[in-house]
Amino acid sequence: MTIVRRPSHPAPSLLGGSIETPASACRHAEGRPALPWVGEPGTVGTVAVVGAGKMGLPIAALYAGHGWSVIAVDVQEAVVDAINAGESPVAEEPGLAERVREARSAGRLRATTDGTAAARKADVVVIIVPVLLDDEQQPDYRHMDAAVAAIAPAVHPGLMVIFETTLPVGDTRGRYVPRLEAASGLRATADFFVAFSPERILSGAALQNLAAYPKLVGGIGAASGERAAAFYDSVIDAEVVLMSSAEAAELTKLAETTYRDVNIALANELARYADRVGVDLQEVIVAANSQPYSHLHQPGLGVGGHCIPVYPHFLLSRAPEMELVELSRRVNDGQVGLAIKAIQKALGGLEGVPVLVLGLTYREGVKELAYSRAMPLIERLGFHGAVVSAYDPLLTAEEVERCCATAYRWGAGGPFRAIVTQTADPLFRTIDFDAFPDLAVVFDGRNSLRGVILPERVAYRGVGVPGTQPTAQPAAR
Repeated sequence: MTIVRRPSHPAPSLLGGSIETPASACRHAEGRPALPWVGEPGTVGTVAVVGAGKMGLPIAALYAGHGWSVIAVDVQEAVVDAINAGESPVAEEPGLAERVREARSAGRLRATTDGTAAARKADVVVIIVPVLLDDEQQPDYRHMDAAVAAIAPAVHPGLMVIFETTLPVGDTRGRYVPRLEAASGLRATADFFVAFSPERILSGAALQNLAAYPKLVGGIGAASGERAAAFYDSVIDAEVVLMSSAEAAELTKLAETTYRDVNIALANELARYADRVGVDLQEVIVAANSQPYSHLHQPGLGVGGHCIPVYPHFLLSRAPEMELVELSRRVNDGQVGLAIKAIQKALGGLEGVPVLVLGLTYREGVKELAYSRAMPLIERLGFHGAVVSAYDPLLTAEEVERCCATAYRWGAGGPFRAIVTQTADPLFRTIDFDAFPDLAVVFDGRNSLRGVILPERVAYRGVGVPGTQPTAQPAAR
């Protein structure tokens, strides 16, 4: 395998705006068990993965597939029970169920709720639990602090502790090393090792991403960085990049996610202008991205998920002077308000108006509501008096109703005057718009219904896409 100081392969060309990074083939030979594991090439040991969710379980299965004995730690007993039964509690990850079943059958994967016991038995502990935002848009450390508190008393000489959860710059060294030292009575770099290595994977493509993207590693000292790089070199098929420090790796993750937020904000600003001057922004994006230095992203209703709307605030929590970062957050969060105004204008108001929202998860194909723009969309529609129904193919009727909307049954008709797409699920292109006799406007929040034929009486509104006007208005209600 390969450990380098800088990525050896340039990023793929941005020509045309499409990026595809091929997965690396596995070239690992069967590892030789080592007790204890000290980073010798060709050897494997025991790793505890703290947090067995959408990100943690794929990496646990990957480690087991490369010969490591893996202890998955999670606070949810249902998750632990599923893994111990050889089942994946993460349903939307291609290939993961097979990997979990194989690893469990081979005796290389088990799960527990006892993080302290797992850490005592481990050579490496990888922590990947969420750090989100509190009501003040500051990092919410509750889950991470609890995870660290669980493993800290079990820190022992030679243990390698790696943080994969995205953190504000300096937290690995400044917040968590002192806690590990205080609870264990040991000294980092002298007695045990600590590093930061950000996860860079996308829900729905985790296993492919793990074999494709360079694995970044930064230690709190040279020995910690080298030990962490040796671990990843034994389990990752992609290149391992050993960076100069934990702080460099922390900032890299914040930089790459904030870049996307700022780029999407630019696309949304361009979309607003394109709407004003009657230009199709999709045509502009394709043309601009034919120049390899341009990679304009797509406009839409805003940004959801655990990463892009969250991590810019990690930067702002330490560097509030970053005006562009703060402005981009406001631009993207403001897209819902612009959609509401467009629908109000098309209908002449929203009081008592039935509206159907299609797509509640933050992204199509991923059953996750974290920071989904559907939540503020439904809230704002209701504030203006709309009667909101919703549908998402990944959610049950009960789950939809918990999102404060009446559950719509797919394929049924309805009295809706407006339909809003919040995700780009391909299913929505098959909807029978003729089943809605009172429908007056479709607001396409992800520009995913372009080209779909609407009844002549229905207006179309996209984001940076020239709208269409109805040729005949529906009868008055």
